[in-house]
This record gives sequence, structure tokens and C-alpha cells, in this order.
Amino acid sequence: DWGEPGLTPAERVYGWPSFEVLAFRTGDPERPVNAIPPRAQAVCQLRTVVGIDAEDILPALRRHLDSHGFGMVRIAPSGDMAMAATRLEPDHPWVQWAVDSVARTIGREPAILPNLGGSLPNDVFAELLELPTIWVPHSYAGCSQHAPNEHLLAPLAREGLRLMAGLWWDLGEADAQRLVRPA
Repeated sequence: DWGEPGLTPAERVYGWPSFEVLAFRTGDPERPVNAIPPRAQAVCQLRTVVGIDAEDILPALRRHLDSHGFGMVRIAPSGDMAMAATRLEPDHPWVQWAVDSVARTIGREPAILPNLGGSLPNDVFAELLELPTIWVPHSYAGCSQHAPNEHLLAPLAREGLRLMAGLWWDLGEADAQRLVRPA
């Protein structure tokens, strides 16, 4: 249960960015006092959705803070490059091909998540080069991905190997040639 109240699960995936405080520092843990500390620092992350201009995130935040009287708050980019979110619609021929391939290989249809939230440079392929991209994660909801105790279950690792071998095999079949973009 996450996201803005009242949104459907699809709206949470397609149209709602997620903001996360990755780290926060305030006060002096070695000499704590019962007072509001004079400084605080937070490192935050924003995973975007298609339609948000990644280059305008910090300027928009600056405008918002200034308009609410928080001009003293300093914001700075992390040094990481801003990456735009991408989407490949579920009815795209490449998606349908991949769904069929995965279903043949593992005996069930995969879950489709059409957005990639700007945390990888997928926009270079999807927007700049105009190539459809398919991401195939090999995980499950309880894996603690990128967190303490991150893990991968052996059966899922084996399934991931089968799944990727099936995709590569099917890509070499004659039927996949219908997906080739004309030169």
C-alpha cells in the first residue's frame, strides 16, 4: 500500500513519481542537545514517470521552496546524471513477442510493468535511438533488492537462466524477423 491515497495501482505505476530520502544527517550524535539543530542535510532520490522533464526537477524544487519561504534551503545535484523515465506500451509488438516467448519457456505469462522510472539510462535507447527496450528482472517482491539482506533464491536464478535462454533462442527463430525495423 503505497502512493497517493485514492490512486489505482495502474495510476501509481504509470503516473506517479516516488520520492525517497536516502540519508539524513542533523545535529551532533556525539554531543546531542535538547534543541533544534542549526543545520540538516538530506540526500534524496526521485524516480520519475514519463512526462516529467528530468532537467527541470531541481529548478522546479527551487521554485517551490522559494514560493513557500524556504529560500535558505540549499539544493544541489548529486553528481549523478538525471535520467528520464521511459515507457513501452504493453500492446507494442516487441512486448507481445517477449510475453509469448516467456510464457512458452516458463509455462505462465509474466507480469508486465511498462514504465522504467529513470533510474537507468534507458532513455538513451528508447528516446535518442528510438529502440524499443524490454527489461527482464529475475527477482521477487521479498528479495530486499538494494537493501540489507538482499538475496536471490536458487529456483528463481534457475528460472531466470531458462527464461533468458528461451528469449535468446526465440530471437533467432524466423518469427522474430517480423519485428525487424526496415532500414
